[in-house]
Amino acid sequence: MKIFVTGGAGFIGSNYVRWVLANTDHEVTVFDALTYAGNMSTLKDVDDNKRYSFVKGNICQPGDVDAAMRGHDAVVHFAAESHVDRSIEGSEDFILTNCFGTNVIMDAARRLEVQRVVHIGTDEVYGSVEVGSSKETDGLEPRSPYSASKAGSDLIALSYHATHGLPVTVTRCTNNFGPYQYPEKAIPLFTTNLLDGKKIPLYGDGLNERDWLYVDDHCTGVHLVLEKGNVGEIYNIGAGNETANRVLVDKLLALHGKDESSVQYVEDRKGHDRRYSVDIAKITKLGWKRERSLDEALEETVKWYRDNRWWWEPLKDKK
Repeated sequence: MKIFVTGGAGFIGSNYVRWVLANTDHEVTVFDALTYAGNMSTLKDVDDNKRYSFVKGNICQPGDVDAAMRGHDAVVHFAAESHVDRSIEGSEDFILTNCFGTNVIMDAARRLEVQRVVHIGTDEVYGSVEVGSSKETDGLEPRSPYSASKAGSDLIALSYHATHGLPVTVTRCTNNFGPYQYPEKAIPLFTTNLLDGKKIPLYGDGLNERDWLYVDDHCTGVHLVLEKGNVGEIYNIGAGNETANRVLVDKLLALHGKDESSVQYVEDRKGHDRRYSVDIAKITKLGWKRERSLDEALEETVKWYRDNRWWWEPLKDKK
């Protein structure tokens, strides 16, 4: 199979490319605009793999997408603007990339008769979930420009199945973490701050809950949906370990040998969702399960950032 991976130079996309090359005999083409969160150093370790190729391009440019996607059997669409805080400061790029860009990808896949398409979504489209877990059939209540743009992109992708019969599936994952994550996100930001002797900025009272999913476990779920998911359907992917941010911080402090003096409470984010949780019964029935506990994966992640300053230090210097 020849797989076209949009956003493959970003965090989750690059880990997926690495997983496919290590665990299958498929060929992979990465299509990425190399914005601030995507860079070639993220793919440095696969440069010499003969089953990997890279095309620089923007998903909002139909001509570029058509030329690069032609001849591929499958599309896995990771490319997106993905940071909530940035979407609050300015939403235009989020609407353009996540909605218009997704439409370009789906329309190209339709015309080129791609055999399988997976659109990568987020659990944030369900909104804040005070109790229980969101099912794929639940209504959407996005509460930030980012999550609203991702809800729109989900619906655009699914509309191509309903209208044109495009063989598309949608996944909705919980908060990912692991190697090569841009250090604006919580875990890499907290980890690199601690490595540099700086404080952890913690929003509000620190009691907002997230389900932390190790990126490799997410990648296995995405590929399973690519191979076995029912077209036109949605699959939640989560780790089932909802954790308050304050508890997460305590785990990271312990891994770094730090104490409470390294925590700085800051003003809460606007519209900060209190809790996310997804029901994963559907993908579990497909045969998926997570391989790493939160504690195991956090330890691996901290070690990676400790050992790979060459990758993240230049990114923090640019911020």
